[in-house]
This record gives sequence, structure tokens and C-alpha cells, in this order.
Amino acid sequence: MSEAVSLDRYRILGRSGLRVSPLSLGTMTFGTEWGWGADKEEARQIFDLYVERGGNFIDTANLYTNGTSEQFLGAFARGMRDHLVIATKYTLATNAGDPNSGGNHRKCMVQSVEMSLRRLMTDYIDLLYVHAWDSTTPADEVLRAMDDLVRSGKVLYLGISNTPAWQISRMQAIADLRGWAPLIGLQIEYNLVERTPERDLIPMALEMGLGVIPWAPLASGLLAGKYSKTDLGSPDTARVSVGSRKDGLIARGVLSERSLAIVDTVKGIASDIERSPSQVALAWLVLNSTITSSIVGARTLRQLHENLGALDVQLTDVQQAKLSEASSIQLGFPHDHLAWLATTHFISRGSAALKRS
Repeated sequence: MSEAVSLDRYRILGRSGLRVSPLSLGTMTFGTEWGWGADKEEARQIFDLYVERGGNFIDTANLYTNGTSEQFLGAFARGMRDHLVIATKYTLATNAGDPNSGGNHRKCMVQSVEMSLRRLMTDYIDLLYVHAWDSTTPADEVLRAMDDLVRSGKVLYLGISNTPAWQISRMQAIADLRGWAPLIGLQIEYNLVERTPERDLIPMALEMGLGVIPWAPLASGLLAGKYSKTDLGSPDTARVSVGSRKDGLIARGVLSERSLAIVDTVKGIASDIERSPSQVALAWLVLNSTITSSIVGARTLRQLHENLGALDVQLTDVQQAKLSEASSIQLGFPHDHLAWLATTHFISRGSAALKRS
């Protein structure tokens, strides 16, 4: 049987000494500018509950709710700033008329950080992420610019999100060889439905010293049990364009027969232990030794209460194995080939298997 966890049972983030909570508070819901989300009063209550429970790891980005997320967070953190680990991101364009307002390059990075510092009303950012790889900016430009921000004291630690594993490992090697600040955090989409990061991203992160921080731990509500087979079908392209969550899930292939079968397994275990499906799905991540902290967002105080309840969920080894089996993926080449008995035999020629300590 697993042990219960709490927000103040902190974990070390990657190859650093930074201590963070096992659940991070996502603040993309702070502000109503995108047509949904929490107003300032509701957002304040969400923030207060998270901090009162011992949480210290808060996630935002320069573009979330057009900057309102960072503004709310800056106001809420006054008087307790040094007790919090605030992470923000740059990359996404903030001005449609300015081609340099987005991307991974130095100009965008520096401008974005300066604006984030003003909105957050702070003189330093704990953790700065590359939000997504733009496939145009040279890796050494990104790394050197980020290192300059660390040396200036405006940024303390560095992370990366939504980037291929080979690029991240290359960047980490460059940073190590040149004595630049390393990457310590990796944000990825990872949950019971989306487990493909297990092929390369997660093993790379563990090898290269990056703490793994999943976003969308509930697969955009799918693992909360919101959908059934009656929701399957072709997406309404008009609704996808305006942000319909269900049609977006169908368009991306997330809402499928396979994912609904996974949800059924989650629901069955949730019923057995008298918990909600979302709490079981989050608990699977919290209890995963490869995960440092999972990002949970909430539009209402009730939703945050629900999500934090996952910390109290205890799963047996059998239940965890059942969830893993129901959601398992094929690792593909070369992973399956290297694990094949014949391959391992020809590598060792019958010698006892060696394990690195």
C-alpha cells in the first residue's frame, strides 16, 4: 500500500537543491480574458488554499490570460514572495504585429523576462522555462542568453518544455561543456492516457538531471470521467477553432476507444476506494517515482479541493499495476529491440546481467 503525501513533503527538482511541492499550482486559469477561468476573488481563494496547505510551487507563463495570470500572482505573493517557487515561461508571441515578440531567441527572452518581472512585482524569477521549441533559434543562443539571465540574478533556475528529447539532451551537454547554467526542469504532457514520453523524454530527463513536471495530468478533463462513448465522433471544426474542449480532444485523437477504456479502469478503482476518478489519476502520478511535481489547475475553489484530495489517496501495488497495464504503450524501436531476450543474450553471451549502481 502506498503512503499518503502532503504538499509540504517537498521534493528536489532535478540536478539542483531546490525543494518543491509534489503538486504544483497551475495558474493558466487565473483571469477571465480567454472566456473562462477564475476572477480575481476566486483566484485569490485558490492561491490561499494551496499555500495554506503547504504548497510552494506555482506555475504561470507570460501569455496566460494575456498577462493577467502573472499580475494576479504577483499581487497574491506580496509578503510571502521568498517562500514561493514561482515558475514562468517565455516563447509564445505577445504581439501579433511584432515578429520578435515570440520565439526562443535572445530578444524575445529578455523582453519577456522584463515584462514578467514587472507583472509579478518581483526582482527575480525562480524558474524560467522555454515554453516550446521554435526550431529556428540556435541552441547555443538560447543557452547563453539564459545563462546571462542567471548570472544577472534575474533568473535562478532554468527549464524547458515541449521540446524533443534529442534537442534537450544536446542542450544539456552543451551547457555542461561550456560551464553554463544547466536545465533542471522538464515540463511535458504526461498522464495515464498520454504515456509516450516514457519512450525518450522521461529516460532522458532522469539521465541528464531534469526533474519531470507533467502538465494536463487529467488529460484535459478526460480522466475526470467527463466523457463516454456517446461523445466519440468527428469534431465540429467550427467549435475546435473557438476552443471547444471536447472537439479539441477528438481532433487530437485523445478522446478515443482506447482512452475511454483507460478511464473505465480509473473509474473502477475509484469506486472501489470511494474516491473520484480525477483523484485516482492524479495519485498515479504523485506515486510515480520518476515524477517530481504535477501541475494542477482549477477554475474554482471546489476543483482545487478535489485535486488536492489526490494527496491522501493510497493505492495498492495491485491497483497501481492495473492502471499501468490498462494504459501501457509500446516503446518501439530501439527500446523493444534492446529489451528482447535474444539481444540481451548476444550482448552478455550468458554472463550475469550487469546493472549500473
